[in-house]
Amino acid sequence: MPSFKSSAEDTRNRRSIAEYLRLEVSGGVMLIIAATVALVLANSPVSDGYFSLRDHHLDLPFLGLELSVGHWASDGLLAVFFFVAGIELKRELVVGELRRPAAALLPVVAAVGGMAVPALIYVAFAASGGGDVGGWAVPMATDIAFALGVLAVVGRNLPSALRTFLLTLAIVDDLIAIMVIAIFFTSTLNLWALAGALAGLVVFYLLHRRDVHGWYVYVPLSVAIWVLMYNSGVHATIAGVAMGMLLRVTADEFEKESPAERVEHLVHPISAGVCVPLFALFAAGVPISGGMLADMVTEPEPLGVVAGLFLGKTIGVFGATYLTARFTRARLNPALGWADVAGGAMLAGIGFTVSLLIAELAFADQPGLEEHVKAAVLIGSLVSAIVASTVLTLRGRRHLAAAPPTDAD
Repeated sequence: MPSFKSSAEDTRNRRSIAEYLRLEVSGGVMLIIAATVALVLANSPVSDGYFSLRDHHLDLPFLGLELSVGHWASDGLLAVFFFVAGIELKRELVVGELRRPAAALLPVVAAVGGMAVPALIYVAFAASGGGDVGGWAVPMATDIAFALGVLAVVGRNLPSALRTFLLTLAIVDDLIAIMVIAIFFTSTLNLWALAGALAGLVVFYLLHRRDVHGWYVYVPLSVAIWVLMYNSGVHATIAGVAMGMLLRVTADEFEKESPAERVEHLVHPISAGVCVPLFALFAAGVPISGGMLADMVTEPEPLGVVAGLFLGKTIGVFGATYLTARFTRARLNPALGWADVAGGAMLAGIGFTVSLLIAELAFADQPGLEEHVKAAVLIGSLVSAIVASTVLTLRGRRHLAAAPPTDAD
């Protein structure tokens, strides 16, 4: 018979997931607003001021930090976003869907397929057109905040199993994207700085395991780890992921909630409501004109990104899920139909945050092409969102019509 403690833990986990989803939905709305403002500013009479602010340097040379405002947003603020992603990934691995191989198999395989196929499509476009294949990772990522925000608007009548499937897929997607950034977008290593960052992480872990509390301890330590990671040549956002995954996600006997829950409760609103929207405000500001769009049609890199995000994600996520259910013992949740999965696969084509970050890293030495690829990310994400919204709205009506009548009816 299940223990009271086990029941309490299950209830707490369900509550934390629900709170997480609510925050992601709100964050998705903030993200859409920030991206819209960025596009308006970049294509308005005040565009020169906007770009001047984005490119203005706020340097701290004594710390080895020579960053523009835009780079502070992508390297600094996004570290907070990845810190929260690290916490959620740790929770999924320890107490969530990813701890049970049978339950995790379909969304994990779907995530892998949904990243491999877009990359292959991009490479096919770039290679056939004589373009730069170095941007292969741009269409791989799914923006969890944006996707869940759209799902919250159009998916009220859809089974909750689709939200769980998409959330798990996005968490695995984040993990693979983090690995890609760490492995393929690391500049020349400064081993001393990297050793210092790793030593800082060890100190962070030891303090945490000994139940040392206080923001005045962890905030300065976290900043030091971030600075060392930045100077090591490894992308600084990896420091956020590492610290998030070091937090304990299970509550002790006399704790109401785990340390990870307490910290996430404090940090997630800052990440979703401030850090990610500010990143979008400076990353999504792309000047768009008829001439630019005409140029993009002839460039293989932007075409590969748009096709990768929409077609690649749809084919990769749906195809991997179907083949796994067809040829293994893994089964789709009975509440879901394959049309629901297809809509969710299209929704996974919303790349935005991480895709924009990878575009900056992949085309840092080609600013003109970087702007075109960023515009392609916006277009591909918008197409995916619109088509997915249409499909999922129709599916929601079908589910509503098929639902048994209630006493109120």
